[in-house]
Amino acid sequence: MCMNKEKTSYLSFCIGILFVVFLIQTGGSIKGNTIVFPGIKEIGCKIIELLNDRKTYLFFYTTFLHILQSLLFSMSIGIIIGLLEGIRPWIHSFFQPLMILIRSIPMIILVIICMTLFSYKFVPVISSSIILIPLISEATYEGVRSIDQGFIDVYRINGGMTFHVIWHVYLPLMSGYIRQAFIQGCGTCLKIVVSAEYLVQAKNSLGKAVYSSNYFNEYAEIYAYAIMMIILVLLITEIPKFVRLINIFFRKKLNRITSDTVRFQ
Repeated sequence: MCMNKEKTSYLSFCIGILFVVFLIQTGGSIKGNTIVFPGIKEIGCKIIELLNDRKTYLFFYTTFLHILQSLLFSMSIGIIIGLLEGIRPWIHSFFQPLMILIRSIPMIILVIICMTLFSYKFVPVISSSIILIPLISEATYEGVRSIDQGFIDVYRINGGMTFHVIWHVYLPLMSGYIRQAFIQGCGTCLKIVVSAEYLVQAKNSLGKAVYSSNYFNEYAEIYAYAIMMIILVLLITEIPKFVRLINIFFRKKLNRITSDTVRFQ
């Protein structure tokens, strides 16, 4: 039954890709201008051309580092704030006006504010982190509130609220909420990072590359970068699954070593 569902999802995903291709081709036909709205063939050729250029990998490496730094920083701060908000509801009320303010500020305004306050090289990371923190903290807060209070009461009676309880009880039980926030944050983070790179002209970045393509009216190149960015986001969102597989592998290996040791004794 599960295999049938996976096959259906995979088939639907492939059909969705074909639908996107159809929309691009239809848009190009309506516009009637292959320079402004090139077809799939032109975009595909441009992707191959970019993949054969070493600079493309440097652009993606720089932007990937910005995304990774932003996600690590925002996830750390957001999870801490969300945990505090879930454990102490008054902290949620205290932070709520600030989080509403951050979510309400237009992205472009926040990037400009960061440009006036910080060095340009830090703007892509800082601006995207600020926008992601409310998303992650809210998801963590909801995760804490969804935990069965019985589990928490048992640990409080035995030893109180310690780091051990947070690490081994809270985080595993709300991991689904954190994982979902991470997946949602990846796409948002890419948009903000590339936009900030575009505005500050970050050296050797995708934002700078898109700016150059737009300056020289290389629209096929812009669409090619867009498709490659989507692939980058898909790869980043697979990191939690990859980490989980590594944990399962080492856990099985550790259990095997332990069982062998016990058998030997």
